[in-house]
Amino acid sequence: MIGAGHTRRQRRRDIDPVGQPTLPDHDASPNGSSPRSGQRRLATLTGTVPLASILLDFDPILRLGDSGVRLETLGLTAAVLVALLIAAYLAGRTPPDHSHPGWAREDEHLRRDDLLFIVLGVVPGAVVGGRIGYVLLHADYYGVHQPAILDAGQGSLELGLAIVLGTITGVYVARLLDAPVGRWLHVASVPVLAALGLGKVAMALGGSGQGAPSDSPLATAYAGTGPWGSLAPAIPAYPAQLYEAAATGIALGFLVLLLSLGAFRSRDGSAYFIGLALWAIGRFVVTFAWRDDAVVGPVRAGGLIALGVAATAILGVAAARWAGSRARHQAHLTAQGPEWPDPASRPPF
Repeated sequence: MIGAGHTRRQRRRDIDPVGQPTLPDHDASPNGSSPRSGQRRLATLTGTVPLASILLDFDPILRLGDSGVRLETLGLTAAVLVALLIAAYLAGRTPPDHSHPGWAREDEHLRRDDLLFIVLGVVPGAVVGGRIGYVLLHADYYGVHQPAILDAGQGSLELGLAIVLGTITGVYVARLLDAPVGRWLHVASVPVLAALGLGKVAMALGGSGQGAPSDSPLATAYAGTGPWGSLAPAIPAYPAQLYEAAATGIALGFLVLLLSLGAFRSRDGSAYFIGLALWAIGRFVVTFAWRDDAVVGPVRAGGLIALGVAATAILGVAAARWAGSRARHQAHLTAQGPEWPDPASRPPF
């Protein structure tokens, strides 16, 4: 038993801190095995743990004296702040729509104070939706440990359903404020995608969101003590979080191109749902690099959720178009006013 345990410790020492296999510094192992067996063990390790093409070695914590803050936390905070600043800027450039009953005649743009209330309204929906999505991702575990579903200290949140339910609650708050929902969705189209992309980059700063082990030239591994956000960070794996950041950037670039070409002049909110659909499609592709097990053929549970988000976004485009057309029709009828008959031409009784 002592010899076996010592052999396991020696095997762990046969891998250097950066995750690359090395030969033992002696000719025979403590249990009497020959150098040839050590070479066979090296070959096994090399086949099991692929060499990282991109090794990330840095401290994920910004240390300030005796305290510190994670770089991932700072990155996520910066992503949210950038999104809010973009939304506030775009709200100030959105022209008035005086046909909307809640828009005062003196207002020249969307009210930025409404933005804060809408963001607060998004939070509870995002939390509930994210938790539901996470439970669906790990249905086998939560099917056995049902009390853990409501345990906020256990598990995490899933992004797809968080966006969907957060959008619903945000729209609800906008309607309570009597704000133009379509125009606020139009304003949110760019900053939401920007926040999603920057947030995924921020995850890489903490080692979170690593994909399945891989020997791809783009595989990444994390060295050092961390702490890192993924299990077995020293094993080279697909940088799924960076893949999704790139996919989100492509979706954002395509959406900005459509906006610059005037594809959404009506500002009815359809741009938001187009961007959401593009993001969900990109996320679906990236899920094939995740560590989760497949549930339907090669498709993982996260991929199924992404497809559901894309389908919901397509329905959102249709709903936004219909609501915008209906609002324009009502505004046209209101502008015309009632048609009274001319007394001179009116026939006598």
